[in-house]
Amino acid sequence: MLESQIVQGRRIGHAEIAEIRALIADHPLWSRHRLSLALAQQWQWYAASGQLKDMAARSLLLKLQDRGLVTLPARRGAPPGARRPDFNPNLGPELFEFLPPEPVVASLASLQPLIVEVVGRKDSRSGLFQRTLCRYHYLGYRGPVGESIGYWVRSGAGVDLACVLFGAAAWQCAPRDQWIGWSGEQRAQRLALIANNSRFLLLPHLRVAGLANHILSQIALRIQADWQKRYRHPIHLLESFVERDRFRGTCYQAANWICVGQTTGRTRQSQRHRDHQVHAPVKDVYLYPLNSDARRQLCR
Repeated sequence: MLESQIVQGRRIGHAEIAEIRALIADHPLWSRHRLSLALAQQWQWYAASGQLKDMAARSLLLKLQDRGLVTLPARRGAPPGARRPDFNPNLGPELFEFLPPEPVVASLASLQPLIVEVVGRKDSRSGLFQRTLCRYHYLGYRGPVGESIGYWVRSGAGVDLACVLFGAAAWQCAPRDQWIGWSGEQRAQRLALIANNSRFLLLPHLRVAGLANHILSQIALRIQADWQKRYRHPIHLLESFVERDRFRGTCYQAANWICVGQTTGRTRQSQRHRDHQVHAPVKDVYLYPLNSDARRQLCR
């Protein structure tokens, strides 16, 4: 008998595995995408915002296949990792806005007051936000997955300054989880109350001392209200992972984020396949509690 286990925040046992296997067997021609949609609808799997959690269902199916519990149809098309980091077929052939060739040097005071705007997924600035991250962020950008909020930052005079993106938290992170002090079951139930700062880009022509940490501080003051408005549930903690070989994390330190440790440099594939270690860059783990009792709220 299969022991019940938590996968993708849901308790999965013999009955759930049988249900998934039947869904796959009944629709042998369906793609993985269509199976994910059907499973999310069948289980009434919705976020607090009312959005269908088909991407979570897709991740669950992949994890179950990795554990040998289900067999999915073959993948159709190249996996996302085969694409260049700056490639996004949804952005169209139009080219990126070009920045001035010379650095712009200014004081932080001369740019005040900063204008911090939420980027809606369908508003006019969304395309520019995506193109800018694709072109100038070293990780590129493939579009939002799950709950996320983007911010476009301008000077008081309307000069474009930065793009900042927050999205779903990492499923597991030992230094973060130890700092919070929660159990695996608590994490599965309340992970959505953490937002991950997955992209932070100052436009590369800018040379403004103190700008990055000032932007982080400004966003920290408003992100709870923005998240509650968009997704109808709170968040209590921000997290970010900073590659040690690339960055010193100075702006996070200056904005009072807490460095709680480092990642191991191993990927999920390394953990599943111990005979085939896949190494990833070691990253410093930074946290920012959004209220004084953030740990209590997450462990409640």
